[in-house]
Amino acid sequence: MSRCFSFTEAKNWCHRSTFIKLGLQSTATDLKDGTIMHCWVPKSPKISKPNLLLIHGLGANAMWQWNDVIRHFTPYYNVYVPDLLFFGESYTTRPDRSESFQAQCVMRVMEVNSVKKMSLIGLSYGGFVGYSIAAEYKEFVERVVICSSGICMEEKDLSEGVFSVSDLEEAVNILVPLKPDQLRQLVGYTFYKPPPVGFVPDCFLIDFIDVMCREYVEQKKELIRAIPRGRKLSHIPKITQPTMIIWGEHDQIFPLELGYRLMRHLGGNAHLAVIRNVGHAMNTENKKEYVKLLKSFLIDLRLPSDTAHLKIYKTTDDLIGDGNAKVINS
Repeated sequence: MSRCFSFTEAKNWCHRSTFIKLGLQSTATDLKDGTIMHCWVPKSPKISKPNLLLIHGLGANAMWQWNDVIRHFTPYYNVYVPDLLFFGESYTTRPDRSESFQAQCVMRVMEVNSVKKMSLIGLSYGGFVGYSIAAEYKEFVERVVICSSGICMEEKDLSEGVFSVSDLEEAVNILVPLKPDQLRQLVGYTFYKPPPVGFVPDCFLIDFIDVMCREYVEQKKELIRAIPRGRKLSHIPKITQPTMIIWGEHDQIFPLELGYRLMRHLGGNAHLAVIRNVGHAMNTENKKEYVKLLKSFLIDLRLPSDTAHLKIYKTTDDLIGDGNAKVINS
């Protein structure tokens, strides 16, 4: 018997309505190579505004991950929000699963929309894609925000105990949940103070899984497997744009030590903001501080100060001077 109501689909509809009210429209771009990219783009982009690209992470589609952020930026930016390959309405028949290929596809969409310059925010897996864009298309990118994304991880980190889950296949199954208990486990890893999903009836969790997780399961798993494969810090380019790195203090997906490592890798043009008492899902656990950081860097063009909720590292000397800022040896 089919469901007569889906809470997840209803929320999808609400997010879609929000995007439309903010002046965006849904578009699908055929890249003519077996790839279709879905992207929310401004219905009437304004030449007087700069451009901002929002790149989502694993999990739900782009609308779910940026719904609480986008309204803060549409007054100041022409905002572009793509679904990465195998999320939302984007897919490809090509076998490449690298973040570099994702970056190429996103940039082809930007080209179709005549975007010549932009800043970008990459969240978690989207940070890998955003970093690739900043490195490979440096002349197009002005400012970069990387949020809880283990750019500087290495393949050996899995076996050396850097991550809470050291077995890659176990991590893959957690990050692509197909059962209610797997979704509960994922929530436990992504939140510092998890919501009480243990009391949520299975039917609600199954509804979310059916809408958001059932399609392209193996392709999503391949995306995750591709991240650490052969990855070495010495092979990771150094982007040169002004960069803000934002991390949750208690991140169990990409530990904070990787944020320190990225700041050290980039040197003087990067700053690190640590949101205290949150995990990987910092954008949900402390929306207020997360949005404040984004607005400070992208709209006010300045760095905020330390507060009870934030720790700001403005230079690598700040890392050296902070005994709590353990940096992984590479």
